[in-house]
Amino acid sequence: MVYKMNFKQVLLITILFTISSILMACIINQHSKHQEIIPDSQFPFGKPLRILRQQDRTPKKVFVLGVYASAVHAIWFSPDGRVLCDALAVASEPEIFWNGDNAAEIISKINIPSEAGYLEPSLQMYNGSSGRALDELYLAPLGFSRTDAWLCDLVPHSFMNEKQSRAIKTHYIPIRGMFNLPTASIPEEPSVLIGDNRRLEIISELEESQAEIIILLGDKPVKWFLSYVSDCYKTWLSEFGKDTETYGLLHSVIINGKVYQVLPLAHVRQGGALGTHNDDWNQLHNNWVENMNRKNHTK
Repeated sequence: MVYKMNFKQVLLITILFTISSILMACIINQHSKHQEIIPDSQFPFGKPLRILRQQDRTPKKVFVLGVYASAVHAIWFSPDGRVLCDALAVASEPEIFWNGDNAAEIISKINIPSEAGYLEPSLQMYNGSSGRALDELYLAPLGFSRTDAWLCDLVPHSFMNEKQSRAIKTHYIPIRGMFNLPTASIPEEPSVLIGDNRRLEIISELEESQAEIIILLGDKPVKWFLSYVSDCYKTWLSEFGKDTETYGLLHSVIINGKVYQVLPLAHVRQGGALGTHNDDWNQLHNNWVENMNRKNHTK
């Protein structure tokens, strides 16, 4: 005997299947978000180290490859108002190449015992400066906006630099046990920045982006990514040209059997004159920006 379902039964099963699929997707999404936290790695006062990836996964015109993520920075004051550190990294940025929005709100959610002092947002130059420089000095001169770009870093999280390490050793470690503060355990930049598995992940993102232009920011994307995965064996930005005639030109490369146009540019620290930077690269990039803006103006 063959049992035949009526329309209402078919509709009910379809609805139940749809609901279960949505619930499963939510579970997978929550699990994925959980995996985006790096275990046993946290900032001073306890915020976890997070992996930052491109959120908008729709097709893009340009793929931007940086080095590693920055962080949200705060001024750390002692209880009596003395500045202990003017730019302490206290949390992962909320998004890749963050532009600095809502820094005060992010910092206000960090729990710090009053006996250990208090936090306020650092100067604007310490929060989101790389993201703003990317928008204004890299994407805009090419006629692109954030919505046109797929953003990626060689390493999708922050590292602890020498200044941060010094501040933690001087001010944080001596009071950690006294106030039961969590260990500050953000890793330092390794000598081997990435390996083959990470390079494959970046290629996967590149292919998913469907972009045909790749912007490389500085030496390290050339050295640790391009020279390994393409038919281009240059390992330094300067090998593509370091004068006004050769800087900022497109170069054809083959990656995983597909031809891309690579645009090697100075790192945003150089192009945006952010902190310690190289004046020669800054001037060269400024000249490129002016030339690109002139071309865009005459179109």
